[in-house]
Amino acid sequence: MSRSIVLSNGELAIALDRFAEVRDFYYPHVGLEDHARGHYIHHIGVWVDGQIAWFSEDPAWEISISCEEHSLASSIVAKHKRLQLEVTFKDIVYNERPVFVRRVTIANLSDRTREIKIFFGHQFEIYKAHGGDTAYFDPLSHTLIHYKGRRVFLIGATLDGEPFTDFATGKAHFQGSEGTHRDADDGVLSKNPIEHGPADSVLGVYGTYTGMQSRTCYYWVAAAKSIPEVLELNQYVVQKTPEHILRSTSDFWRAWVNAYQWNFHQLSSEHIALFKRSLMYMRAHVDTGGGVIASLDSDMLQHGLDTYTYVWPRDAAYVALSLDLAGDTNVSKRFFEFCNSILSSEGYFMHKYLPDRSLGSSWHPWILNGQFQLPIQEDETALVIYALHNHYTHSHDLEFLEELYNPLVERASNFMVQYRDSQTKLPAPSYDVWEEKRGSHTYTASAVFGALNAAAELSKILGKEANERRYREAAREIQDGIIKHLWDEKEGIFIKSLNRRERDFTYDRTVDISSVYGVFAFGVLPQGDARLARAFDTTVRKLSYGNETGGLARYEGDDYYRVSAQSAGNPWVVTTLWYAEYLIAKAKNEQDFDRVREVFTWAAKHALPSGVLAEQMNPQTGEQVSASPLTWSHAAYVSAVLKYLERLEELGICVACNPAP
Repeated sequence: MSRSIVLSNGELAIALDRFAEVRDFYYPHVGLEDHARGHYIHHIGVWVDGQIAWFSEDPAWEISISCEEHSLASSIVAKHKRLQLEVTFKDIVYNERPVFVRRVTIANLSDRTREIKIFFGHQFEIYKAHGGDTAYFDPLSHTLIHYKGRRVFLIGATLDGEPFTDFATGKAHFQGSEGTHRDADDGVLSKNPIEHGPADSVLGVYGTYTGMQSRTCYYWVAAAKSIPEVLELNQYVVQKTPEHILRSTSDFWRAWVNAYQWNFHQLSSEHIALFKRSLMYMRAHVDTGGGVIASLDSDMLQHGLDTYTYVWPRDAAYVALSLDLAGDTNVSKRFFEFCNSILSSEGYFMHKYLPDRSLGSSWHPWILNGQFQLPIQEDETALVIYALHNHYTHSHDLEFLEELYNPLVERASNFMVQYRDSQTKLPAPSYDVWEEKRGSHTYTASAVFGALNAAAELSKILGKEANERRYREAAREIQDGIIKHLWDEKEGIFIKSLNRRERDFTYDRTVDISSVYGVFAFGVLPQGDARLARAFDTTVRKLSYGNETGGLARYEGDDYYRVSAQSAGNPWVVTTLWYAEYLIAKAKNEQDFDRVREVFTWAAKHALPSGVLAEQMNPQTGEQVSASPLTWSHAAYVSAVLKYLERLEELGICVACNPAP
């Protein structure tokens, strides 16, 4: 089940499912310590006319979840025709403090007076470990508090200014118990004041509603590292009022996402809305420590061995590139500081990291066929340096560049110069951009070529002449190696990869869009080169095969989450937008952009109503598959739109389309 919306302030992150219920609750790092982990649910139910209707259990609920276009705030409508109820939500995570706030408006659609009760359940797995938790009712603050060690969560609610009516604590998922929310099935809670172990809780907000009357309830969850701290935070919420916090947060996001007045030449309202929501979803995945999480969707855990709640230098670098293009150099700067702290002493990045800068899980071994190997995908090291150069072109922060040059730029670039095959001059074998196969890959070689040229430019700025010459020479050798060893003139494609043993070469000729995209994006060949055009034509034809809803697969026969053997593979958002970038670069007139806008329409069509983009789609139905949202997908969309605006400027079609520096 994909996440319908993600709300975050860099310290507290909340993900809601399609029932508008909390399924992921991250604190104190975005992407680390999920205290719900997807399989624990914060249930919502409404009791009226002697019966309970839980959002995730009663199929009669019609629930629509969207995101405000100019604010990282939910816009949710839940209707129950038979019970004559409508419940609307506006949800935010406060941009200043770790507080989740919901404004809930309950409408009695009946013409008679009725008692209506709304229940909110809370199932935490604090520290991602069940047991040893405590949940209790605090009569002094009139709140429910869950705690274990240095993690404390406080829940409060009011209706028309009056605190919630009822409560209960109990056990969840223990000795056959489903959870304390079941105590609400009869419309009355037990008021059990405290429980420990696998503890959960539920509160009830009761009210009398005249015919066609609506009343508003405010609900909040505050997170802290001690009980005194969380009580102080609760007092802050009460004094400021939840409504003030909602408005303040919306104002912050509105100012942030509209910092620059882009001229979205010929783009539709759907294109523009997805652009702004993509910016906010990327920002929501950034931890205060600078780590950029690939996805906060923990549902991956239910279908595999792990989640995407890690910092992949690859994904994060693409996010940094797009945010710098959009003018937010502050977030990117913190990411590069993060990178500086995790780079190995030898000058490479490992597979992935946790947001606290510790090493993440991996499936890349240190030994293969009895031989030592570096378990890296070198494109990740290259992308960070490439993105850092882009960051400097937008920020012109010379002091920051000087600070990072020796420990990050020079160390990583020296590694890339040295880590090469002595015969082909290509990068030595590492894992590909898709983290699956080992070899000397066209995409990786292209990324290293781009990174070394970027490092040469940064060296030139700081007067490091010897380094500049060294990096440019190595880049030229890699460029020559790509053309000599990785271009297949007969097939008209760039070969995915090669492996060399002694004088014998083994080639992987799988058509992979990353190969031709890498050559194009990092400037190995100029945009107008006939080999690029030929390779893109072949690649697009083969990777669109069998995809009834449009879009491009990563490579022929891609089995990752594969839905149908009748297609080349599931279409990915990233790969399809890569092709849009190529179309943008070769556009010469207004008409040439029609195909680009068609790709943008395809992306908007396959987003959720909230604007959430997944990693990939079902090729027959277009339904989202795998992690959702995926920051890389949103970064690809933002980058493509901004490059579209820049190309319009270059052609003189639109003046000052992109005002970001």
